[in-house]
Amino acid sequence: MKQININQMITGKLIEQLRKGVVPWRKPWMGTWNGAYSRVMKKPYSLSNQLLLNEPGEYLTYTQITNLGGNVKKGEKASVVIFWKPIKISNDEDEEEKTIPYLRYYHVFHINQTEGIKPLSIEEQMGFLTPNKDAEEVIHDYVDSSGVIFETKISDRACYNQNTDKIIVPAMEQYTDSSDYYSTVFHEIVHSTGHKDRLNRLIKNALVTDKDRYAKEELIAEIGAAALCHNCNVETPAAFENSAAYVKSWLEALENDERLILQASGKAQKAVEYILNANKDEV
Repeated sequence: MKQININQMITGKLIEQLRKGVVPWRKPWMGTWNGAYSRVMKKPYSLSNQLLLNEPGEYLTYTQITNLGGNVKKGEKASVVIFWKPIKISNDEDEEEKTIPYLRYYHVFHINQTEGIKPLSIEEQMGFLTPNKDAEEVIHDYVDSSGVIFETKISDRACYNQNTDKIIVPAMEQYTDSSDYYSTVFHEIVHSTGHKDRLNRLIKNALVTDKDRYAKEELIAEIGAAALCHNCNVETPAAFENSAAYVKSWLEALENDERLILQASGKAQKAVEYILNANKDEV
């Protein structure tokens, strides 16, 4: 009964968010970077700065290089990156203060242009989060009971393959918040409940050939993931808003038919109950 109330509550909250309007969906993990990024901030540069820089990899300012005990190689020239800094100005006539963007720039060097500094390993690029005991127990019990293959690794893709019955998600250290990690894991786990040997919701190859069916399955997985996050107490406002944005993106693909949320909610409820009851009937 508890799962039913949770699912209804989550569905209601999603619909409320959709009616308010939600921010665009964001990918909650950091990918394996292929472009240029700041060594110190551990963040990729904007698209405009990617175009200004000559090659992918780590970039540092001269001060950052010296602070790390390194040097710029003799004869190397810096590249320029730009950013917009908000500044406040006042109008003398009405004394109204306004904020306007002001273009600034600074110079950076690629890691290969330096000496005495080792490039970051992939593991060093990422942070470290504390696992949630309740969420880990749900995952472990379901994987152990269902037989689904579950793998976390440093990558830029989360997916469930119904042909191999395998889940792959980016490693926890690629996320800035554990709620985003568990939301991603639960999303793929809900997909896996549709396997023919479980709830038999997934028709072979239909998700590849039928866009509407794929969109509806994504609604089921995201609603189910939100309910599981709430059940394990790993839900955060930011993660929930991201779920709402994800649901909105698929509803738009289905011509914004709000009734589909309620239909997907019923199937998500069955998936959540199936997952939470894993190993419960065993002696």
